[in-house]
Amino acid sequence: MIRPRFFFDNAPFLAVGVLLTFLSSFGQTFFISIFAGEIRATFNLSHGAWGGLYMIGTSASALVMIWAGSLTDHFRVRSLGPVILLGLACACVAMALNPYAALLPVVIFALRFFGQGMTSHIAVVAMARWFIARRGRALAIAALGFSVGEALLPLLFVSLMTVIDWHLLWIVGAGACLLGGPILFWLLGKERTPQALAASESNTGMDARHWRRPEALRHPLFWCMVPAILGPSAFITAFFFHQVHLAGIKGWSHVEFVAFFPLYTVTSIAAMVAAGWALDRLGTARLMPFYQLPLAAGFLTLALSTTPLGLALGILLLGLATGANATLPNAFWAEFYGTAHIGAIKALAAAVMVLGSAIGPGLTGLLIDLGVGLETQFFGVAAFFVATSLLMGWGVRRAAQSLA
Repeated sequence: MIRPRFFFDNAPFLAVGVLLTFLSSFGQTFFISIFAGEIRATFNLSHGAWGGLYMIGTSASALVMIWAGSLTDHFRVRSLGPVILLGLACACVAMALNPYAALLPVVIFALRFFGQGMTSHIAVVAMARWFIARRGRALAIAALGFSVGEALLPLLFVSLMTVIDWHLLWIVGAGACLLGGPILFWLLGKERTPQALAASESNTGMDARHWRRPEALRHPLFWCMVPAILGPSAFITAFFFHQVHLAGIKGWSHVEFVAFFPLYTVTSIAAMVAAGWALDRLGTARLMPFYQLPLAAGFLTLALSTTPLGLALGILLLGLATGANATLPNAFWAEFYGTAHIGAIKALAAAVMVLGSAIGPGLTGLLIDLGVGLETQFFGVAAFFVATSLLMGWGVRRAAQSLA
């Protein structure tokens, strides 16, 4: 349970987390994908072509994230955040004004890098660094921005597209990002530098030390975690990316489909809060091996469902895992590797996550073009998450012996 005193004592910092995660929505797949039909029609793209262009832009953003993510170890959020939000606003304007299909990978790169990549990365690194004893609660509160965006923006913008040209809606998104910069700067008037925090707030990881990025790469735990980082990003992204196509093969209208997103949001919020509460008491080592199992059940349900009730159950299960995924892995990096270099290490994880969000739409779109339906693909996705859970459990149990 999150006590009111904790919220009020830390309100400016927690508000920054919520603001950043919410504004990252404009570069997240669940938002971009609601315009998939209009983009494909405007530029005459097949599912595979659109997925391929999306994969190119997103993959490029993942590569840049490896370098750019470490900036959070050197610059204040109040300095770095407004610059990133300005970049995201420019990316939204570019999507609204772009007349050429050849430039779509560049626009997607900008949206994904500034949105899903850096904006969300700054938020979770800040929460992991600013909070120690209540890190789980802080991450859970900050992640509410993701949930609010997922719940409100698809339904709102799909409805607005019936009366407003879709290009203008991207201008609205740019305006929201521009408003976020001054608010962020005002909330963090007294923020300390990351170096000062590292010196005064010691939170070591395995072997009672702060790990650097090259050391983390040489440790087997990181590679045990890679499939678990990549999987949710790849296949939840694919689910949202192909929402128009999935609704069509199930026989539902797009508006009817997105009407279930608030259920996804409510479930993910409950899971976020529960996961934050649990990890503050139990630690991430005991929880990590199990949190992706609802994804296996969710995709299996979506593959078999033929009614809106089945869709609701599948979305509920995805929401459970998404909520836990917004909290547990972000706390995991700080708990196992320390906080002094958490920005650089988390940047690697963010790059893998962004790469997953590139692979998911591209791979599934290609398979659709080759005649392998989404429902058939979802059976394989369910098996993937069972395998990642087993691998993650093995790696975490071995590494946990090195924790203080």
